[in-house]
Amino acid sequence: MADATFRLRVTYGKTGRLRFLSHLEVARACERTVRRAGLEYAVTQGFNQRMKLAFGPALPVGTAGTAEVYDVWLKRFVAPDAVLGLLRAATPEGLSPVRAHYAGEREASVAAAFTLADYEVVIGHPDRGPGRLAEAIGDVVSSGVLEMEHKGARKVYDLAICLPEGVRVREEDGRSVASLTVRMGAQGSLRPDALVREALRRAGMSDELMSVTRTGLRPEEARA
Repeated sequence: MADATFRLRVTYGKTGRLRFLSHLEVARACERTVRRAGLEYAVTQGFNQRMKLAFGPALPVGTAGTAEVYDVWLKRFVAPDAVLGLLRAATPEGLSPVRAHYAGEREASVAAAFTLADYEVVIGHPDRGPGRLAEAIGDVVSSGVLEMEHKGARKVYDLAICLPEGVRVREEDGRSVASLTVRMGAQGSLRPDALVREALRRAGMSDELMSVTRTGLRPEEARA
């Protein structure tokens, strides 16, 4: 068993100013964190060997996350609580890990395991309140599709597939908060801020989108 490795799954946040980091910058920061924590990590095979890491779906620049995930393979077993303490001490504020556990050999990769993403979109109070916002978003969803242009390419999203659990809107601290679950797949995933902005545009409401946060990643079978 000398070549055995242990796949540690780390859940972490991407908040504050660090939400503006690109996915590549986040990956590099997490790799430096593992090194600073003094963990004995495994490396990839081949000529250009690197730390063996695997990340969950990328967040768009500017979108925060409170339950992001990466796997790192360790050469030596260290108790999860002890690893978590080492990582927290070595991680910059804004990327701090919140949980750590070992994934089983047969457990799916982070890329394959999580097909649903939960989001919260905060909007400065629209002129006609959260009820009107809910109605505006409902109008877009009931239309069945959303057409968007991204980097010169036209994309058409089937909202019945992209939004398996609908959209909920509530009022909080004088603001409207839209909560929604997006299904991810090979075709990509709908950006929740794009949906909300389109709803505001169609309804003639002011665009006061303040923040977008991914609050969770989960497998399809974990649907509520």
